[in-house]
Amino acid sequence: MNRQTDRTGNKAGALALAGLIGAAYAAATLLLAPLSYGPVQIRVAEALTALPYLLPGAVPGLFIGCLIANLAGGYGVVDAVLGSGATLAAALLSARAPNAWLASLPPVVINMLVVGGYLSFLLDMPFLACVLYVGLGQMAACCFLGVPLALFLERRIKKGGDPPAR
Repeated sequence: MNRQTDRTGNKAGALALAGLIGAAYAAATLLLAPLSYGPVQIRVAEALTALPYLLPGAVPGLFIGCLIANLAGGYGVVDAVLGSGATLAAALLSARAPNAWLASLPPVVINMLVVGGYLSFLLDMPFLACVLYVGLGQMAACCFLGVPLALFLERRIKKGGDPPAR
């Protein structure tokens, strides 16, 4: 399967899926804004970063959704560029993971270091504190919400027919 198509080879379907995931990410982040930003955050939308494990076409949607959320978040261009770049890198790695548990690790580790790092600088807070706070929030979103979501969807896909080509 070409990564620019959905599992049926439909480019429009892949674009629609990416758009839906991006909209869901941005909407969840903005609706839960007090929890989604800052050094102590649980960005619930990060649960969606497990989706590239099953649906590689989710990668651009996650990037665009995160970019929109970060542009609205109040930390400026640094957050938009570095935060969205971290989500993109994590999504690309998650797409190559062999299982949902391992797919949850890149978003935790990359965002912990990148987002925790620049928030430490921007907010003049200790690096270790920011990294740990962001890492714990990422773990909550990715491991405790994202993994169950991916496992649920994986079962649904297997029941409904062929899983998407990886």
